[in-house]
Amino acid sequence: MDSLPDGYRALVLGATGAIGAALVQRLQADPRCAGVSGLHRRSRPALDFDREDSLGAAAAAMAGQGPYHLLVNAAGLLHGDGFMPEKKLGSLNYAQLEATFRANTFGPALVLRHFHGLMAPGRALLVMLSARVGSIGDNRLGGWYSYRASKAALNMLVHTAAIELARSRPQLVVAALHPGTVQSALSRPFGGAEAGRPPAQAVGEMLDVINRLTPADSGAFVSWNGERLPW
Repeated sequence: MDSLPDGYRALVLGATGAIGAALVQRLQADPRCAGVSGLHRRSRPALDFDREDSLGAAAAAMAGQGPYHLLVNAAGLLHGDGFMPEKKLGSLNYAQLEATFRANTFGPALVLRHFHGLMAPGRALLVMLSARVGSIGDNRLGGWYSYRASKAALNMLVHTAAIELARSRPQLVVAALHPGTVQSALSRPFGGAEAGRPPAQAVGEMLDVINRLTPADSGAFVSWNGERLPW
């Protein structure tokens, strides 16, 4: 992350998942990083997207350890106890829609609200992990209703927040990043234990892309390989 100042500080949300944990490990190994903190449901402070009050409380608790030059939200939900991505309209139900939107849209929206003020003045990077299937223009197969819609909504939130924050923080980059398929609990049901790239490899590729983002990229939807993705 040589585009950030020496001694930069980083914050990873969703730090117990495959990508989040690999991000923390990679950043801890960077001698230029002065500190990296990882938040999740069982961390102190706790960050739980099912508890609205936890987001503001976590941001307030972490403020004294900032400011942060890099924030990555790696939390997300594709499937859960008793449900998998819906393949047809007949599978839609409130419980799955609400759970998916809480994890992929509502929680990240409040991250934008409560955590943007913790970002360092000058160059700083605030990145939300999204998904290519959240692209409306790239949707050729259908299905996965809740997940697609929640990530499309996340992309809109990121783009809208980038417009607002650019007025007061022109060097702050806010972006949505598609991580690609990574070996994780999220992707395991769709290709076996070896589906996708190892987390360490994927995180290295993603950080290379994040490192190259400029203020002109704020509000963008990009892929792990640097490709600009259609909305």
